[in-house]
Amino acid sequence: MEVHITSKQLVKPSSSKLHLLEPFKLSLLDQLAPRKYTPGVFFYAKPSDSDIDSSQFSEQLKQSLSKALAQFYPASGRLKKNLFITDFDEGVPYVETRVKGRLSDFIGQTQNIEAMNRLLPCRPFCYIEDSTAPQLAVQLNIFDCGGIALALCAFHKVFDGTTVSAFMNSWAAFSRGSNGEIPNPGLLGASSRFFPPIESMPDNADVKSLFFNDVRRKITRTYVFDANAISTLKMKAKGKSLEHPSRVLALSAFLWKHGIQASRSVSATLKPAILCQPVNIRPRLKPQLPIYSIGNLYSMAISMYSPVGEDIDLSELGVLVREATQSAPNDPQVVLQGFKTMTDGLSHLAEMVSKGDADFFILSSLLNTLDADEDFGWGKPTLISTPAVDSRNRELRNWFYLKKAKQHKAIEVWITLSDKEMDFLEHDPEFLAFTSPKSCFDKSKI
Repeated sequence: MEVHITSKQLVKPSSSKLHLLEPFKLSLLDQLAPRKYTPGVFFYAKPSDSDIDSSQFSEQLKQSLSKALAQFYPASGRLKKNLFITDFDEGVPYVETRVKGRLSDFIGQTQNIEAMNRLLPCRPFCYIEDSTAPQLAVQLNIFDCGGIALALCAFHKVFDGTTVSAFMNSWAAFSRGSNGEIPNPGLLGASSRFFPPIESMPDNADVKSLFFNDVRRKITRTYVFDANAISTLKMKAKGKSLEHPSRVLALSAFLWKHGIQASRSVSATLKPAILCQPVNIRPRLKPQLPIYSIGNLYSMAISMYSPVGEDIDLSELGVLVREATQSAPNDPQVVLQGFKTMTDGLSHLAEMVSKGDADFFILSSLLNTLDADEDFGWGKPTLISTPAVDSRNRELRNWFYLKKAKQHKAIEVWITLSDKEMDFLEHDPEFLAFTSPKSCFDKSKI
């Protein structure tokens, strides 16, 4: 695939008064967030009834992005000392490319992660050392057929999945011609009001080694679990202590189980396994925060499985996942008062994982965030993709990404494991009985 950059520029907020605003304080949760870019690519076929060509659409996107940045002004600024964001007129890198070929041909290459990542404005899922890195970067890729791939990389310092979704919906609304306004923009500072930042962060609060520094070669594969498979998993996950597992809980336990088995196949050892899940706490806070409140408003749910034998009970894993998600701290006073205990615990886990004494898996869900409704004036996207680790990136730990699939009540999972672990998973008959690598793209709609 040939991708040629045709232009680069900085898109700045439409308001000229943002420099008068006070610096945007990070919250404690923002300070602890991993320093990485999280990507997303929105694919759009050119509408047959549209008179707008790709160059006009690009100009429309830039103008609406400028308006959205005036509303979500921290996205246009730069981080200072891991305490606040300022310089809101710095702007967002905006790259435009021409891609040789047709969108439908590209979408058929479902497992070509390297090709997918060439559509991005920056490398995803790598630890970012540069403290002045932009909070957001955009790349508009225009195919020969007129189809486009709109790629976004969001820095995790203020962008969790819910914040990305809120920003994209606002940007799309501006692009369609509506005002895109959200109620009470003053809520943009809600995160730091609940969880004030800490001036001097303790050394053990840096858990870089927990999420990164895994030097093994990684592979990412896409799997789709249809409604019938998920229903069967819910039945298999049932037990005396887990009478009514949800579909996400059952699938999470299933993925964790087979990740553990894949690791065992390589290491030939029984060792503890940790599953880390971010849990959105907006609806748990009192008063509840609206979904458009920006910042890393999530709590980490940590599940620990200590094996006593070769067999792994799915229901037991499900109970551990449920207990962790239900008990994930969401009360600001509890979080602040227990901060030292929390950081000591994470530091201990990081040490275990770094020494190879425990397996570590991360599970993130986009099921309730990006919803394929982001209409910028060309209709809703045909596909939303979450690019992942390619052969150049050996930093990220084992990762599961859950998102909606095109099929009714199906869930698409992007799995990143070491190459040897992935080879085991791809030949695991119990795993493949519920799913198999398949195209999650409906080419008939391109």
